[in-house]
Amino acid sequence: MKFAIADPPYIGQARKHYQCEEIDHKELIELLVNDYPDGWALCASSPSLRQILPLCPPDVRVMSWVKPFCSFKPGVNPAYAWEPVIVRGGRKRTREQPTIRDWVSANITLKKGLCGAKPEPFCIWLFEVLNMVATDQLDDLYYGTGAVTKSWELYKEQYAASS
Repeated sequence: MKFAIADPPYIGQARKHYQCEEIDHKELIELLVNDYPDGWALCASSPSLRQILPLCPPDVRVMSWVKPFCSFKPGVNPAYAWEPVIVRGGRKRTREQPTIRDWVSANITLKKGLCGAKPEPFCIWLFEVLNMVATDQLDDLYYGTGAVTKSWELYKEQYAASS
């Protein structure tokens, strides 16, 4: 099966953090729907949900990355301590497989060279949500620090070892 994880610059953050143009989320979601029918995940910020969700097909799920340790900014209260992850598809789970929660609790990464790099526990959770196996193809659509791809390689090694 073929999956994608898209962790683009969040709406309004492209120039500020990555010195690039804003991402066309309508175009991105069309790509995900058309090229990844087996399943995909799209990382977002909570303020962008009202813009992004109407662009998605009705069968997506909004999941949550809860950040027990996160960056607290002066004058921002309550803190942004969670991020939505929009998920579609995935391999059907069997009754024998454990149930996966629709949220994960994982600290943010620090000093990875790029703002917003995803932590390994977050990535592993997403692979489990999509019920991916070592023979699947994963396209990391916004490579950034390579954290998603590196976590996928580790996951495949562990999965292959436990199968």
